[in-house]
Amino acid sequence: MTINEHALSELRRGCINLTTDKAELLLYSFDATKIKHLPECVCFPESTAEVIEIAKACSKHKIPITPRGAGTGFTGAAVPIQGGVVIAFARMNRILKLDAEAMYVEVEPGIVNFELGKELARHGLFYPPDPASLKSSTIGGNVMTGAGGPGAVKYGVTRDYVMGLTVVLADGSVIETGIKTAKGAVGYDLTSLMVGSEGTLGIVTKIRLKVLPLPPSVVTALAVFDARTAAVDAVTRILRERLLPRTLEYIDRTAIRCVEEYLKIGLPVDAGGMLLIETDGDETPARDEMQKIHGICRELDARGFTIAQNADEAQSFWKIRRSISAAINRISPTKLNEDITVPRTRIAELMDRLDALSQRAGLPIVNFGHAGDGNIHVNVMTDAANAEEYARALKAVEEVFDITLELDGTLSGEHGVGLAKMPYIRKELGEAEVAISKRLKLAFDPDNILNPGKIFP
Repeated sequence: MTINEHALSELRRGCINLTTDKAELLLYSFDATKIKHLPECVCFPESTAEVIEIAKACSKHKIPITPRGAGTGFTGAAVPIQGGVVIAFARMNRILKLDAEAMYVEVEPGIVNFELGKELARHGLFYPPDPASLKSSTIGGNVMTGAGGPGAVKYGVTRDYVMGLTVVLADGSVIETGIKTAKGAVGYDLTSLMVGSEGTLGIVTKIRLKVLPLPPSVVTALAVFDARTAAVDAVTRILRERLLPRTLEYIDRTAIRCVEEYLKIGLPVDAGGMLLIETDGDETPARDEMQKIHGICRELDARGFTIAQNADEAQSFWKIRRSISAAINRISPTKLNEDITVPRTRIAELMDRLDALSQRAGLPIVNFGHAGDGNIHVNVMTDAANAEEYARALKAVEEVFDITLELDGTLSGEHGVGLAKMPYIRKELGEAEVAISKRLKLAFDPDNILNPGKIFP
């Protein structure tokens, strides 16, 4: 759409920092996907009051609004697909309140996850949700997508830590959701409703998060298995034995080979799979727990089990995991990255079926991720410049989703829906749930100006 001069002048009155320069607009036209669409302007508010004025102007002139954090998402949720206004929260990045006794923190949406973590650590606290993008992604973006991370197996995901929100609605009115207490049972849980809503129901300007005491010790280990089945079996065995590691990450054979070609650090390229494992807490219990995990892996014929002796060695293990995304790009120029989740007991079946799909489609499929909670990153590798191959890849992704649902899984564990998964959402939710969700959206946003064209087709 085109924003007329009258509407633009109203936006300028409400938000001091605003740009319509095309070169700057380009920077806010995409996220981590290949999807692009230019907005007409980008607003950089510094307060809830400014966001209110932006919403009022956009409501009056029926201008689409796309809230944006750091643009690190994998689904196109932050792409202004209908143009209009992008609200970029880079200037709303403050910690507003930290109550170390009550163990909560209030922040603005633009604060980067990692920066919040550094400040909390100074007070002996931490915020557990740790997406791979934590050094660049914002808390607001994490909340709006329902982000997870490696620590979810023990500590849960973003949704589990959001206590309350300040939300500007489509017409510029404001609601304060949630509680400051350990529990509450009054009214509908609008806080949970907002988490994962991708900016389609309201514009979040303040977030109250539960935080926890920082564990005094973290023990990191790398387990290597000849057989993939043994690595997957180890995941279920560890958890069935009432052990609860902080991290339980799976890396498949292809990913191991790619990382070795990328880093050349002597990884066992003939291994069937690896597990990156962490335990935490007081040092002795954390080490005891890791020794029990070692015993389970040994019973399952692990070829190797190395416990990091210092922080540098632990970081070298993590470098393997964090290098996978870059390393697998050497296989093919295009990566279709899905974040499906299945019950842990069905990971082995998932892997078998993905192997068969890879053979049928004639395409590499690389799997890694948060095996501890069943959240596997499935990467269908292809070349978007090759029309025939890319069509096969898209068909393979649809089959990945079908397999996931047949295994009682979900299409997204942490990335959200956005544009990328929108065509498939009815497969999981069904017509009745989609219909009632659309009515809910209408109640919050009758003119459909809040991140329109996302989640529901």
